[in-house]
Amino acid sequence: MEKSTSGVLRWLRSLGPGMITAALVFGPSKLTITSKMGALYGYSLLWLVVAAIFFMAIFTGMATRIGGATEQSLLATVRGKWGNWAGVAMGIGVFLVATSFQAGNSVGVGVAAGELFHTSNIPWIIFFNLLAICLLFFRSFYPVLEKTMIFLIVIMLFSFITTFFNASPDAAEMVKGVVTPQIPAGSTGLIIAFTASCFSIVGALYQAYLIQERIRVNPALKYEKNDSTTGIILLGVMCFIVIVCAAAILKPKGIQVNSASDMAKALEPLFGSNASAVFLIGLFGAAFSSVIGNASVGGTLLGDALGLGSNFSSKQVRYLVALVMVIGASIAVRFGKLPLELIVFAQSVTIFVVPFIGTVMYLVANDKKIMGDKVNSTFVKIAAGLGLIIIFSLAVVNSKEIFFNNPLFK
Repeated sequence: MEKSTSGVLRWLRSLGPGMITAALVFGPSKLTITSKMGALYGYSLLWLVVAAIFFMAIFTGMATRIGGATEQSLLATVRGKWGNWAGVAMGIGVFLVATSFQAGNSVGVGVAAGELFHTSNIPWIIFFNLLAICLLFFRSFYPVLEKTMIFLIVIMLFSFITTFFNASPDAAEMVKGVVTPQIPAGSTGLIIAFTASCFSIVGALYQAYLIQERIRVNPALKYEKNDSTTGIILLGVMCFIVIVCAAAILKPKGIQVNSASDMAKALEPLFGSNASAVFLIGLFGAAFSSVIGNASVGGTLLGDALGLGSNFSSKQVRYLVALVMVIGASIAVRFGKLPLELIVFAQSVTIFVVPFIGTVMYLVANDKKIMGDKVNSTFVKIAAGLGLIIIFSLAVVNSKEIFFNNPLFK
């Protein structure tokens, strides 16, 4: 009994990094995309959740093993293998992407709190960004980050599962949507958006840093297993539930969703204001976790690229994380949303950065001199190789959309 209890506690302790990754990936944009998928195409795209989560789990597991196999940071390993330019390019690229999308996370926090309390969004944007910055300066930030993200994941799960049972979905259609892949007419754009955001290479990359930070805080954990898969499965569960809720509630009534808060408003006629409030709490959890997590990714990677260190005990790294939050909040307050020009810029950077990062992670994890017994297995090599093909294919498609079909470039 004692051994069993001890094993369960070790497993629970190992969940932290994976839960942080899940929380930072599942932001307001993910809620909007999944809501639209269900509202427009019903249960037919549920198979996509399974596919995207599979590849995300492969790359997150790879990053977990990289973090455990090396004493130095991933960017330091990259610099040693390919030169300083590669590490600097990765760090600056991730910082630009994180900063560009941070405004959307701040807007999500403001909208969720503003809708809940029937007030303006702006005071909430300022308040929650200040709160997030205050969390940075706890003496040991990683344990605070881990506990905050797990708490927010629990809030999101409670919110979405409650909505799920209220929705009374069609079980047979759910199963069909999972086991019978189909691409409905007009769904290509949403499929690309969901795959690119759920199969998040930048989120997977950050897992290596979280593992090393966890070990730095508690060196005894170096030889314990780190479970990244459970957090990614929970990411998939949340995406699945939101699609099902939208399919069961919104599609039959022909209600379209243009933002995550629209989903909450659409629930009111069916379940009353209490149901929409529950969903808005989930939206808040998604947005606030992304405000902290996204900024942590951008600040940590830039700090590492500039040679300032990569762990949260470094004041310079914390200042850079805070800088991402300040920039995102300032844009959110000034424009009230993410400006189109900034979205295009972020997507443009992402097109070039993400395939580069994915390839670098793959090559590092295949290098036995670096990885030792944690080197990629044959199965992971094949699965991750397929994932890279998907990443490069998305980059080609997105390049065409951004540079040839975008009014800003005409």
